[in-house]
Amino acid sequence: MEISDGEWTVVLPSKGRQGRRKPKPKVQEEEQQPWKSDDLEVDPQRQARLKQKMEISMHKVENSKFYTAFLEQLKSPEVSDQFRLVLGNETQLQIVMYGIGSIESYESPRFQLCIAILMKREFDWVGDNIEVFDPVLSATESSFLESLGCTVLSVNEQARREALKPTLFFMPHCEANLYSNLLEANWRTDRLSRIALFGNSFQMYEEQVSFDSEVISATKRIIAAKRITTEFAIETVSDDYFAAFHDSSWHFFSSGIDSELPLFVSEEF
Repeated sequence: MEISDGEWTVVLPSKGRQGRRKPKPKVQEEEQQPWKSDDLEVDPQRQARLKQKMEISMHKVENSKFYTAFLEQLKSPEVSDQFRLVLGNETQLQIVMYGIGSIESYESPRFQLCIAILMKREFDWVGDNIEVFDPVLSATESSFLESLGCTVLSVNEQARREALKPTLFFMPHCEANLYSNLLEANWRTDRLSRIALFGNSFQMYEEQVSFDSEVISATKRIIAAKRITTEFAIETVSDDYFAAFHDSSWHFFSSGIDSELPLFVSEEF
């Protein structure tokens, strides 16, 4: 998702990640399928260079005003209370990262990964294992992620995982229909209330009204969920972190009765 000429562009799945031109949004149902990287060989030299890049990115983030502000927000009573509600009687949130992009090619995905890792180090309520998926990941990137203690998923879940236990879905700048898929898979208040979602601002989707039927179809569930969503915007603080985190927010969903959620009989308009 990106801002272009003052307008909101809804980004839906395509092969590439950063640096690509955005196609016209397309809405389609996709089944969860086993996944294997197109790049099957792990290159030790590339992995060594990636390790160096990641160390540089981690140092930048750890010592940035952005990260200081990020931690202050997480530790604020308003946000920490929301995490406590998501946890319920559990002690930890599992963490799932969808759409991380190429950590070898771009700094923004590395910044995003750094934040997830630093959260795991900082808070004992964040689970030890980070599950990661993006179809653009190479074998070298997957191997490096596993060396960090992450699990690279072998199935493209299309973000349709059911939140059967408290889960932090870390999805910065994912395509609109991935958020919609996540909401659809958990369209019950008892499941939504187990979710903490880091991703594109739902408020921005609501404010940027479109008359394109395909865009409406891709965002209607996001906008419908707004009525039970508490959102906390991320402050990028400096331009260094704008590309990685602009228009991102924490989203929490209130518990209640299912009748508060609109019934979508069909996904077609």
